[in-house]
Amino acid sequence: MRQSSRTSRRLAAAAVSLVVAAGAAACAGPQDNDAKDGGADQGKPKKGGTLSVLNTEPQSDFDPARLYTSGGGNVPSLVFRTLTTRNRADGAAGTKVVPDLATDTGRPNADATEWTYTLKKGLKFEDGTPITSADIKYGIERSFAAELSGGAPYLRDWLIGGADYEGPYKDPKGLDSIVTPDERTIVFKLNKPEGDFPFVATQTQFAPVPKKKDTGAKYEEHPVSSGPYRVVKNEGDGVHLTLERNPHWSEETDDQRHAYPDRIDVKAGLDAAVINQRLSTSSGADAAAITTDTNLGPAELAQIGGDKELAARVGTGHFGYTNYLAFNPKVKPFDNAKVRQAIAYAINRTSVINAAGGSALAEPATTFLPEQEAFGHTPYDHFPAGKTGNPAKARELLKEAGFDKGLTISLTHSTVQNRETSPEVATAVQEALKKAGITVKLVGLEQNAFNEARWSGKDSPGFYLSRWGADWPSGGPFLAPIFDGRQIVEDGSNFNHALLDDPEVNKEIDEINKLTDLDAAAKRWGALDAKIGEKALDVPLFHPVYKRLYGKDVKNVVISDWTGVLDISQVAVK
Repeated sequence: MRQSSRTSRRLAAAAVSLVVAAGAAACAGPQDNDAKDGGADQGKPKKGGTLSVLNTEPQSDFDPARLYTSGGGNVPSLVFRTLTTRNRADGAAGTKVVPDLATDTGRPNADATEWTYTLKKGLKFEDGTPITSADIKYGIERSFAAELSGGAPYLRDWLIGGADYEGPYKDPKGLDSIVTPDERTIVFKLNKPEGDFPFVATQTQFAPVPKKKDTGAKYEEHPVSSGPYRVVKNEGDGVHLTLERNPHWSEETDDQRHAYPDRIDVKAGLDAAVINQRLSTSSGADAAAITTDTNLGPAELAQIGGDKELAARVGTGHFGYTNYLAFNPKVKPFDNAKVRQAIAYAINRTSVINAAGGSALAEPATTFLPEQEAFGHTPYDHFPAGKTGNPAKARELLKEAGFDKGLTISLTHSTVQNRETSPEVATAVQEALKKAGITVKLVGLEQNAFNEARWSGKDSPGFYLSRWGADWPSGGPFLAPIFDGRQIVEDGSNFNHALLDDPEVNKEIDEINKLTDLDAAAKRWGALDAKIGEKALDVPLFHPVYKRLYGKDVKNVVISDWTGVLDISQVAVK
């Protein structure tokens, strides 16, 4: 997730982990098309009934200013509409940004430093009052308030004056860089070109908030809905959330959300094993149940694989995420490019993937960008190790680097059994490098300490497991935070692990950001990824695959490559 300000960078480490929790997965199950189509016997979806949502984590901070969501989130997207949203479609089609409250995805000026939106006619809040451009301006401005922190930081970095603005509670005048010339027009003035602005406009900070109904930190208890559902109960800060239809939402102004169920009941605080067992059994209300945060484990999927009925109820998805080995070239011997190349050649991706749960959970990666067209993925493998590694080539490079007798290094990892930065994956790396004459000492840290270590601007390890996920399907939020030298932070959370500050790379990032043709931008991001890859600043390991079970009465399953998980706005239970 791309972060720039120092404060928001500290939040991002947690946000990245939350994305993983929201999309983590396991192995085995049906083919993608089987799950996405929901099975041949789904029948035509109809309106009515109650959809149950069984989760481990509460839907806390249910305020559009505080939510860190992309594409309108999942449950939040039922209540909060934004200027744009993700296309609610399967697979690659779901990576497109489309209009939501706005009539289009935005109209840029010549250099993409100004974006203009026009609201659709007939938009209303849950109380029947019209939604205006002033409501969207106010909703964005309140997200700058310190007491409502937690949301995505892009507007603080991108809007003119955003870095110093403290929100409407302290500065009622508001931001001059957000202009509302009339009730249906809103203009954003940026301090630099941003061709990806339509993607950022999917964030919940762009949800309208009526100023007269704003109750500050208590707004989350009853936020005013602009979507198809309204909050009628919020117990325990999102532990039990009940949504019912918003009578003033109109399908004529919203072609993305179907709003089939009459009622949605979200219950959290449940054990993951209990959730999967209830979804598997599908008795009573659980027949019409889904989960938005709980994945199937390898053992559960192995059992499901022998049951055709259950296998047909496993949704499979892909999200833009890469697990990789990170180097800090300021730490010896990783300042030597040949040492980094040797490690890249030595990696046995088959054993790494097995450690991560198997080939249905993880797909081998040789590129930093995920293997999706939206990101601009360009295939390359600069240090081909094959499926099981090339220790002979690795030894050759080590000799050239002056380590003909081998060397000893440390690998930092998390002690959490997350199948991504876990002891199992670290051990697989250790065993592969041993064959190349590299002795690896494993340094396991508990999750918080691990995150602090790998994101440290001053004291990050020389060699560690890491991962990165994008806030939207584009190369920008993937490559810029990791390789833009101007985003290096010394006294806070720093994501540029290699401390790369290459003028050519920085310039190319700026040039791509000027492009409003997303297809052209994607090609440039892919080419930049391949160019950076030659420097051996990281070793891509795998891209995860996500799998979740849903109840037997759930119909119209849609899983886009934007989120990688079932889209709650499309689900029917009748």
